[in-house]
Amino acid sequence: MAIHLYKTSTPSTRNGTVGSQVKSNPRNNLIYGQHHCGKGRNARGIITARHRGGGHKRLYRKIDFRRNEKDIYGRIVTIEYDPNRNAYICLIHYGDGEKRYILHPRGAIIGDTIVSGTEVPIKMGNALPLSEEACTVWEGVLIDQKEESTSTDMPLGTAIHNIEITLGKGGQLVRAAGAVAKLIAKEGKSATLKLPSGEVRLISKNCSATVGQVGNVGANQKSLGRAGSKRWLGKRPVVRGVVMNPVDHPHGGGEGRAPIGRKKPTTPWGYPALLSSSLQKKRKISFFFL
Repeated sequence: MAIHLYKTSTPSTRNGTVGSQVKSNPRNNLIYGQHHCGKGRNARGIITARHRGGGHKRLYRKIDFRRNEKDIYGRIVTIEYDPNRNAYICLIHYGDGEKRYILHPRGAIIGDTIVSGTEVPIKMGNALPLSEEACTVWEGVLIDQKEESTSTDMPLGTAIHNIEITLGKGGQLVRAAGAVAKLIAKEGKSATLKLPSGEVRLISKNCSATVGQVGNVGANQKSLGRAGSKRWLGKRPVVRGVVMNPVDHPHGGGEGRAPIGRKKPTTPWGYPALLSSSLQKKRKISFFFL
């Protein structure tokens, strides 16, 4: 999707950019309201995530991350804006009458067909297991597909997104706008993926993924142009600690423009703010990360 610039006489439209206009009227049976009362606070009312609050009301779109409509072809009917994520979503009409939302794959247009299963072609938007020696969950029952049929094997180097971590739970990795992972190896019961962050991770070969890259690749190039647009997203201003009061930040206080009053900068909670990379703790989360 393209990013549009406007040359006008007001700072908000001169500095801001607007994405391509897409349909934004969701289906009533695929949305539900959300009750946001915390705004970055926990059950005790204490701020746990700073700079959050306000924002426009949102309706949550039910996204099909599982892609469990097996071997039933679907057609892309609309490409819609979703206020809950920076990627666009597609409304799919399946052959059995089912209607679902999925993440919009890059390059997909209205009228394209997609399908999910174990014997589907390697095509953009199709969902299939990472290996032909795959198992799948159908209606809560684990079925060994290796004995029934040989599935289409996903080749090495395939660009994928919406990747499962746990079999049958649905995609949990690589779902942001423009995100894409790469299948680089298969060995034993695991497949090796290179994630957008650069991490190399092991995933079970039974887990499924969607072929292609997530659409709206220019989302990170969009400029809001004014502070009000940021507030519509529920994000409050970020203030420097040196202009706060002493009760709010260790750098605060003093008469006029005063120094921080410490040898080294600190975080709002008093910890050192400028740790060198050699001093930062590097711990391995699990053996699934290589």
